[in-house]
Amino acid sequence: MALYSRILVPLDGTPVDEPLLDHVQQLAAACEATVVLLRVAHFHTRDSRTHELDDCREYAERAKARLDGHGFAVETALASGEPAATIIAQAHEQRADLIAMATHGHGAVTRLLLGSVADHVRHNTSVPLLFVKGGTSSPEG
Repeated sequence: MALYSRILVPLDGTPVDEPLLDHVQQLAAACEATVVLLRVAHFHTRDSRTHELDDCREYAERAKARLDGHGFAVETALASGEPAATIIAQAHEQRADLIAMATHGHGAVTRLLLGSVADHVRHNTSVPLLFVKGGTSSPEG
């Protein structure tokens, strides 16, 4: 039996996802695991809902196309809500035995002031976690 059979991969939709997808591709191939790419739509108004959902769907499909054909199954999931709570709920709904997430690498002060999706997930799930430091989202790094 493989170490992992279903890996939930929440996607940020930014360059921080690139190293995560590279790592998950290798891990899933080694474990012959199914990868579930999750995009969480987070919107504040009804007007932004459709646009946000469409963007999330398109991004997840592009990420799926990148991973397809590497010897493991790839699925996509789209959900809406507060990102951390939604990731935790989806981990259980999708029967994930690993959550693989990118981290932004914010410093302690930023995490204290703004919070962190990764920190919230870490403290509120019993599903094992793998954190991969993400790429930079700006040229300044």
